Amino acid sequence: MDHPQDQVQHHSLNDPESFWGHQAEHLHWHKPPSAVLKRSTKELKNGTSHNHWTWFPDGEISTCYNCIDRHVLAGRGDAPAIFYDSPVTKTKQRLTYKQLLDEVEVFAGALREEGVRKGDVVLVYMPMIPAALIGILAINRLGALHAVVFGGFASGALAQRIEASKPVAILTASCGIDGNKAPTSYRDFIEGAIKVSSWKPPTTIIWQRDELPWRPIRKTEGERKWQSLAQSARARNTRAECVPVKSTDGIYIIYTSGTTGLPKGVLREAGGHAVGLHLSISYLFGIHGPGDVMGCFSDIGWVVSHSYTLYGPLLTGAATVLYEGKPVGTPDPSAFWRLVEEYKINTMFTAPTALRALRKEDPDNTHISRIGNRDGLKSLKALFLAGERSEPAIVTMYQSLLQKYAAPNAHVIDNWWSSESGSPISGVALVPFVGKNRKALDANHPPLQIKPGSAGKPMPGFDVRVVSDDGEELPKGKMGNIVLALPLAPTAFRTLWEDEERFYKGYLKRFEGKWIDTGDAGVIDEDGYIHIMARSDDIINVAAHRLSTGSLEQAITSHPDVTEACVVSIPDSLKGHLPFAFVTTSETTKSQEELLAEIQKLVRTQVGPIATLGGMMEGRGMIPKTRSGKTLRRVLKELLENAVHGDFEKEVSVPSTVEDINAVNVARQKIREYFTEGDGRKRHAATEARAKL
Repeated sequence: MDHPQDQVQHHSLNDPESFWGHQAEHLHWHKPPSAVLKRSTKELKNGTSHNHWTWFPDGEISTCYNCIDRHVLAGRGDAPAIFYDSPVTKTKQRLTYKQLLDEVEVFAGALREEGVRKGDVVLVYMPMIPAALIGILAINRLGALHAVVFGGFASGALAQRIEASKPVAILTASCGIDGNKAPTSYRDFIEGAIKVSSWKPPTTIIWQRDELPWRPIRKTEGERKWQSLAQSARARNTRAECVPVKSTDGIYIIYTSGTTGLPKGVLREAGGHAVGLHLSISYLFGIHGPGDVMGCFSDIGWVVSHSYTLYGPLLTGAATVLYEGKPVGTPDPSAFWRLVEEYKINTMFTAPTALRALRKEDPDNTHISRIGNRDGLKSLKALFLAGERSEPAIVTMYQSLLQKYAAPNAHVIDNWWSSESGSPISGVALVPFVGKNRKALDANHPPLQIKPGSAGKPMPGFDVRVVSDDGEELPKGKMGNIVLALPLAPTAFRTLWEDEERFYKGYLKRFEGKWIDTGDAGVIDEDGYIHIMARSDDIINVAAHRLSTGSLEQAITSHPDVTEACVVSIPDSLKGHLPFAFVTTSETTKSQEELLAEIQKLVRTQVGPIATLGGMMEGRGMIPKTRSGKTLRRVLKELLENAVHGDFEKEVSVPSTVEDINAVNVARQKIREYFTEGDGRKRHAATEARAKL
């Protein structure tokens, strides 16, 4: 008999109308939809047409009402909504649903007086503080759209997003605090962006923080002090009620990277977003309502935090932990485990990069053991990972720790999704069924088996396939392009902000409108589990064999001395390209040659002889990442390709989201040394090691 998660998936794909119609009944609709799903064809200006779909087409809804008002009206106003924890400012705050409603009503009233109306766009550039969530909910309360930009983006990246979204107002703070670094002036970035942008937002509202001296407001430039606006609105009892919008109206725009260099504005729609998130937070993450606590440790600028710091937990009436800090350094690697203990977190969500940082700083797991030994982690049911591929070694390691210290049957669950999908495309559901008998079934039907290295099975509404470059569906176990059949699940996008043609070209054109191209490559195994191995453009062609960077990194990180690995391609005159590894190790007495020989053996055994590395570089601080934890393989690949041609100083394209630009400089210097130092043995170390095997 199929597992309940498989049964739910079959229902969602075979009868989406009844499946999603039932899910929509959990929410309050100002105008209930008369239909669930409408299929159609959309024609572009150039005459091209493609399949189109609409969820809950004539319904009207307010997400803010569903996140706050309905819980207060149901008598749950005293339940905690937000736990704010900021070790960088030594500040903590607890907001109940009643208090949150009061703050949002008042600030929405202030925004309305500043000219924000239904359908307008407001850009949000904020640190991880309660005002950020209050501001976003207030925007939503007015029926406007928010476009949140990651705090710390430089003025150039900000200006691009201002020009693209044309906001009527900007919400920001005087400063942000990144870990244990000095405060960063957000006002400087905003002022610089507005100066170079062709679009001049009429209003900028600034939340003053104590960590940076206050500069006078420039009223003639449209600047306003947030606290003053809110105090004035409260004194006059100026408040705003929820403004319902059509299900197909936008709730937010989130910008993601584009191949042309211009960010793409993914548009999220109100009805599908609310219905899909309400399901996923309870079904996948096991967060059902009052008494449950979600700890999603991602910046509000990323889609993960949109969905599971803000909207998901509040839609179901649970509490969310808003954390302004890092996994390490604020003050030490105990931070996440302290949060679990202090706020009784049930489900934790972070990136594999954070766990690698913990493993690097605390290789003996001293902190998790200390807190676990006093039963401080017994509330934790699951640790979810996303943002990049989770290597099996790290999943297995933390799974064993959770089994020892966390709740009974706690799991480490990798899941896969994107800004475009809005919620996980795949995963292992903590509550693998839907319906009235949820708790009774929970005892009898445990979640699916966890397969370290896989991202679980498809989530409701996502029909995942693997196809060749020609768009032909491939059998199970065969690696290819991962695509999605139409229609996508309700949380997913249906277009880009004011750019339908780019939506078609970027996601549908490659496979002639039959599939949505995710840009990822991988396999679906015989049991139906999805394995995301690489971005499609990270596949390495070695003598006509397609190798994924994910499978190579998985083999390399299985070496006990390796804490992190990044594999890219390097040009080779004989085979076209060869894999090249950048490796970070724990303290080891092995020489570079010994380490390489051992790693080569692992690669050849686990992946195959064709996967033999064409070179390896070992060191620290040379693997650049984005602030959301994604490895910047393209940067390392470009540096290597330049070095092969003897050009060590040529500029490379580094995105503004880079966490530490110095990592690029370290990598450049390491590559220079690799290609120029000594008598050539370094350059040929890989070849010599292969000859010994």
